[in-house]
Amino acid sequence: MKAAGVRVEDTWYAMGMRGTGSHDVIMDGLFIADGAVVFSRKGGEWHPVFQIISTIAFPLIYAVYLGIAERARDLAIEMAQGKSSSPVALDPAGRMETALRAAQLAHRWMVETAELNNPSAATVNEVMIGRSLVAKNAIRTVELALELVGGAGFYRRNVIERLFRDVQGARFHPLQAGPQARYAGAMAFGQDVSRIF
Repeated sequence: MKAAGVRVEDTWYAMGMRGTGSHDVIMDGLFIADGAVVFSRKGGEWHPVFQIISTIAFPLIYAVYLGIAERARDLAIEMAQGKSSSPVALDPAGRMETALRAAQLAHRWMVETAELNNPSAATVNEVMIGRSLVAKNAIRTVELALELVGGAGFYRRNVIERLFRDVQGARFHPLQAGPQARYAGAMAFGQDVSRIF
């Protein structure tokens, strides 16, 4: 990162997850000696290293989104205590609990798959199925937290608004919804997945 030809561009002006500081790294005129190249791969194909990274990294990354959903749930229950006797509040609270539990179970599945210590196309498939389920249900949990709280959740001072923005990032990590579905479908049919990203 300190080499000539490498610089960080201050580009991270995103809707959510702003605290992560995920700026762009620009390499311009950077020389890398052949001996410094750890591995190479054909463009457009999975490399076994990606199977290791995907199996281990994504349970960690999606723990963040699960944590956002859990925090939103806790805040919503706390803020809606006065509404707890109303049938109108029970419905979104119950759906929120159900979505959160689905996210927790999916995340547990991701961790258990990583603990197998057997990176492969099959474990990538299981982790990415979990990734899609955590994303969908974490986002839904926060949506329902906002619904349960009502208009108060729309104000920045109540934190749920920020959590709603932050959880949206769960949609954008690979394998996104379309490629993940194609990957899982190809695995189901016993087809090659080496070019599905």
